[in-house]
Amino acid sequence: MHDIHIGKKILERNDELAMMNRAVFEELGLFVINMVSSPGSGKTTILEKTIERLKDKIKIAVIEGDIQTNNDAMRIEKCGIPVKQITTGRACHLDAHMINHSIDWLKGISNLKLLIIENVGNLVCPAEYDLGEDCMVSVISTTEGDDKPLKYPAIFHASDILIINKIDLLPYTNFNIKTARDNALGINHNLKIFEISCITGNGLDKWCGWISKAVLNV
Repeated sequence: MHDIHIGKKILERNDELAMMNRAVFEELGLFVINMVSSPGSGKTTILEKTIERLKDKIKIAVIEGDIQTNNDAMRIEKCGIPVKQITTGRACHLDAHMINHSIDWLKGISNLKLLIIENVGNLVCPAEYDLGEDCMVSVISTTEGDDKPLKYPAIFHASDILIINKIDLLPYTNFNIKTARDNALGINHNLKIFEISCITGNGLDKWCGWISKAVLNV
């Protein structure tokens, strides 16, 4: 019972800081995406392709969360946009306090419209930690099981968007798109789903079009 009490206090404090973050994001006119997935689903590649299509239209910044290394941040930096690394050490997720430490950095970027937070690869802990984002995007890939939503329901329940990535590999896997969609929508019928391939480009225009509209509505 003592552990539950501690956990509740941590989440309550996180929610307070998330509200503070959200107020600052609104003040700055930012649309903020929190992107989550298991390791290897292709989040960073999706980010690269998204930035490539949008950076001449929308000022974008990225916060990269990783347990170790700044490899992904270095990849995003090559895209020619502002990027900030958060190395979490043993923590398996980002939290609102970590994001709050990036506020001054964000305020120093002129005309910023879109912030994408690439969370630590994990489909469990990020479900509980609001960062102050407008939208949580979960990513799964066709190299994983189409039962992923059933195994990790909390993250899909918390998400607004589901991206099914690596659809170019469908002929080489036993992943069933309809089963994955049905499983995800059975948990959260409000999910908007995009099916994409970063290799062929299939579906990326629809995904980027959705982001453009969301940013314009901020």
